[in-house]
Order: sequence, then structure tokens, then C-alpha cells
Amino acid sequence: MGMPKGVKLNLPSLRDRRLAARSLLDAGLPQAEVARRLKVSRQSVSRWARQPRRTLSKVKRQGRKSQFSQASQERLIALLAAGPQSAGFSSLQWTVPAARQLLERQFNLHYSAVHVWRLLRRLVYNNTDPGNF
Repeated sequence: MGMPKGVKLNLPSLRDRRLAARSLLDAGLPQAEVARRLKVSRQSVSRWARQPRRTLSKVKRQGRKSQFSQASQERLIALLAAGPQSAGFSSLQWTVPAARQLLERQFNLHYSAVHVWRLLRRLVYNNTDPGNF
């Protein structure tokens, strides 16, 4: 079931939800009622009920670790800021396919077009001078 619809995944809220479930279970509520109140599956509540309390607060990051280091991201920002023509493209503006080719050539990373778009958006929003792109 994951996070309730419309709620973004973040580690502190996952930890808080697990601990809230444990508190409700310790108060004597049935697992089905805890699941309803927290809007999670009964299977999750059952799993949390079997875990020791100390392990409920240790929520690990979801997904695979990024292959793209901070240093590589900074290098990519510099390459993007220099413009597509300096990277060997004829276009005056960066496109997702061009950025994808740049990632493959410079960093040997093979990302989908959707992932490249997300990466570029994140880099632009986190960059202090987004006018460079």
C-alpha cells in the first residue's frame, strides 16, 4: 500500500507512522483498527507488530543507491552551463536526448529519457544560478 495517496515518501514520516502503529497496538487496539486509522495495509501492521520497537525507528532509504556522485553532478552542471555547442551538439538549447547522450559519453551512465528529465529538473532547482541552463 505504501504511503497514503498524495503523500510523498519521506523517512521521518515512515518512522513516525511505524511508531504510531506500535503505540496503538500497545494500547490494545486490534491490528485491523490500527491499519484503518493509519491508512495502511493490515499486513504492514502485522509485520510491525512482530518487529522489536527499536527496529521500527530504523527506516532505511528506499531504492538503489545513486550511481551519480556529487562530484559528477557538479561536473555535469559545468558541462550544461557551457552549453550544448561546447559539448559537440548543433543545438543552441539543451534537449533531453542531447543531455542523455552527454551523460552516456561523459559519465557512462545509461538513463531513460524520463530519468534524465527528472535529473535535469533537480539540478536546475538545486542550482543557485538556474539561468545557466
